[in-house]
Amino acid sequence: MTENQKYDLTVLGSGPGGYVAAIRAAQLGMKVAVVERENIGGICLNWGCIPTKALLKSAEVLNTIKKSNSFGIKTGEIEIDFPAIIKRSRQIASRLSKGVGFLLKKNNIEVFNGTGRFKNMHTIAVSNAEAEEIVSIQSNKFLLATGARPRNLPGLELDEEKLISYRQAMTLSTQPKSMIIIGAGAIGVEFAYFYNTIGTDVILIEMMPQILPLEDTEIVDIVHKKLKKDRIKVFTDTKVQRIEKSAEGVKAFGSTPAGDESWEADLCLVAIGVQANSDGIGLEDVGIVIEKGFVKVDDVYCTSAENIWAIGDLIGAPMLAHAASHEGIAAVENMAGLSTHKVEPDKVPSCTYCQPQVASVGLTEKQALERGYKIKVGRFPVVASSRAVASGERDGLIKLIFDEAGSKLIGAHIVGPEATELIAELGVAQLQPDPFKAITSTIHAHPTLSEAVAEAALDAFGRAIHL
Repeated sequence: MTENQKYDLTVLGSGPGGYVAAIRAAQLGMKVAVVERENIGGICLNWGCIPTKALLKSAEVLNTIKKSNSFGIKTGEIEIDFPAIIKRSRQIASRLSKGVGFLLKKNNIEVFNGTGRFKNMHTIAVSNAEAEEIVSIQSNKFLLATGARPRNLPGLELDEEKLISYRQAMTLSTQPKSMIIIGAGAIGVEFAYFYNTIGTDVILIEMMPQILPLEDTEIVDIVHKKLKKDRIKVFTDTKVQRIEKSAEGVKAFGSTPAGDESWEADLCLVAIGVQANSDGIGLEDVGIVIEKGFVKVDDVYCTSAENIWAIGDLIGAPMLAHAASHEGIAAVENMAGLSTHKVEPDKVPSCTYCQPQVASVGLTEKQALERGYKIKVGRFPVVASSRAVASGERDGLIKLIFDEAGSKLIGAHIVGPEATELIAELGVAQLQPDPFKAITSTIHAHPTLSEAVAEAALDAFGRAIHL
């Protein structure tokens, strides 16, 4: 065992929060170490954001080929090579993980592979997979970025054979003929779209009144109709009570608004959320306060231990990779004595990469009204966009919510082609002193999808040109 490695900052976890924070700390002159128990890049890069988008790209290409006749292009019989789709996804994750490793090395950040556990306020022990201590690290400061893992519920315990998590769903060796997905948040909807597109019969079950429960109802209605049109069986307001497993597959039993029902499939993907990785690293030994499984932090991400900060999924919502990155930067800049601020949840975009894509930032219309805002709402349907029609896209809507004066962009919601790219403009607009003017005075190239953003803003105040 190597003793007493000393650093200014040690980061536990190398996901999009941890590695970004480590690099920023190195830029600020700190001697930095990163402890990672699995793969560099964390869950997002290896098992979440990146490999799932590779799978979804394959689905998008397949959908384009399926409708190629409408573009005047005739194709022959389509053959799906499922193992090749999975292999491509894993290769992309591996390549980008190596890329992050290169960035850490470039910034003179030392990486220790293993699990870190606090011995005291300034020391952690790093152990290997056999629980053998391999190094002891002393550090002036620590940043916790250990992320989260799939949540288990009684009766829905994962076995990664019949009841699987997202990790298994993206590495299956053979394509299932049928699949039940429990949970219709972003993960559940994305996998429903992917597997349905490649030919798996999908049943999507959500206990809340709508799929994508955090999104605006008007936007979700469009996605729901498209999923049903694509022959995905969608059940909302439905609670799964138990699942029976057999050699042939699974059978789920639940209650729907219409009464009790059961569903059968080859396997079941449980996508009911995640729980923070706040256990097993000795936080209780250094007096760190944990509430409902999440680490409690102040406005600059410092925990109840004055030399330990925490970010990302570990501290709760918004549990998104890009939020974790900005939280990490804010935390290390605070350590360096720079002026910083806490990431505002209302300024963090949320994206779902099904087709049509969904993206939002800020409040839903319902939330805005509940908070007492007097609002102006602008809408522009995708079908009215010349660029969208030329591209063969018809499903979608851009919905913008302003205060009465147009001086505040309270919420922005998009469903449709490239929604996850278009949302960035609205994030920038939120930061402007006059967001309505900023959007409508910006000259959007024609023909582009982004023109629809300006039209939606104009519509909020009765000035839309193309409606």
